[in-house]
Amino acid sequence: MKRVALIVAVVGLMIVGNAVYAQTTTKGMAFNGATGLITTPTAQIGWERTADVGLDFGYHVVFDDGDISHLPKATVSLFRKGEAGVAYDTMDGAGDDSGAFLIHGKFQFFKEGVSAAGIGTNIQLLELAGNSYNAVQVYLVGTYGGAFFGLPAATSVVFGKTFSDEFVGDSDIDFSMGFELTLFPELFRGYVHWINDFANYSYSVLPSGNNPRNRGAYNTGIRIAPLGSSQYKFVIDAVLADIFDDNDRAFALGATFGLGVN
Repeated sequence: MKRVALIVAVVGLMIVGNAVYAQTTTKGMAFNGATGLITTPTAQIGWERTADVGLDFGYHVVFDDGDISHLPKATVSLFRKGEAGVAYDTMDGAGDDSGAFLIHGKFQFFKEGVSAAGIGTNIQLLELAGNSYNAVQVYLVGTYGGAFFGLPAATSVVFGKTFSDEFVGDSDIDFSMGFELTLFPELFRGYVHWINDFANYSYSVLPSGNNPRNRGAYNTGIRIAPLGSSQYKFVIDAVLADIFDDNDRAFALGATFGLGVN
């Protein structure tokens, strides 16, 4: 099943990639606070076009089989090249005395239009029923512009490694692929986007409502950015996480608010 899902992901990547240059993306927040899709970070920085310094605040709420977890987050972008931030996962489905601080950082070392490449890390400080655990992920990410059936799109691919003695095997490699598609830009004025990703990892080794370790997870949603590209950012997310697996399927709502300063 993992091989089939990987083949589908690569074919999708080829379809989206063999196309024309795309417009800019919304630069919304992934669940852990990094500029990205749902689980997958992009190689883009939250404020890389219009501001030398940017500050984003975000929030997602995850509904998972009767449990509700909250993910507030904040990210600062510096000099249009890097970003760092923190999120907190209340992990309401994991019981009392549980929660996780998720610290992320990303540096963009290449950019040309929408296309970019970067390196990043995610540091996870977790409490599970009073016990402490740590995990560290390092990754390489590439994003490039394209089109899908004539609609502007941006595709991102991540390869990485998560280090965690308790939750991840020593030889496991992280992989994800996702794309953001601008839906009918003439009709919706470029404000409505379809976000998708497939990943064999999640935003945390103990995620709320999205645990892909058995088969990988496909996540999808709608992202609306009514302000377009300006010095202010307002992005709304409605997401279905791990939609092909009955035990891990979840629904999430979120928003990102941002301000850029030259």
